[in-house]
Amino acid sequence: MEEFEQIHILLVEDNPLDAELTMYGLRGGNISNMITWVKDGKEALDYIFRRGTYSDRELAPPGLILLDLKMPHVDGTEVLAAVKSDETTRRIPVVVMTSSREECDMVKSYDLGANSYVVKPVDFDGISDIAKQAGFYWLVVNRTPHST
Repeated sequence: MEEFEQIHILLVEDNPLDAELTMYGLRGGNISNMITWVKDGKEALDYIFRRGTYSDRELAPPGLILLDLKMPHVDGTEVLAAVKSDETTRRIPVVVMTSSREECDMVKSYDLGANSYVVKPVDFDGISDIAKQAGFYWLVVNRTPHST
């Protein structure tokens, strides 16, 4: 039997309550991986590509990115485009977790390489439940190749 691999999760979310509920759902689903929360797209890009305040970050790139779309500074589609266009990060699964039900946002996300598009429920329990389900699928059920 394959040993459970610890995967670093990057949560990109500007809403503190949504971030807390997402982390609660991941932990409540016994997803014991390391979770890093960044509050906007610029900070996410700096973290992923080891720039600015994260230039001396020692951890490998995240193994899963949970990405909000509507954020200040740099929006989620710009983060997604940068991740999926870079040779070193393009295989990282990116789950878009957004409140947007707009067809154009969904189409653009998939066109840019999103692995999943999830509309966040409006109720508190729903957000943590979605995070728990996404975490279980992407971290336990799904298999991805190791980063290059």
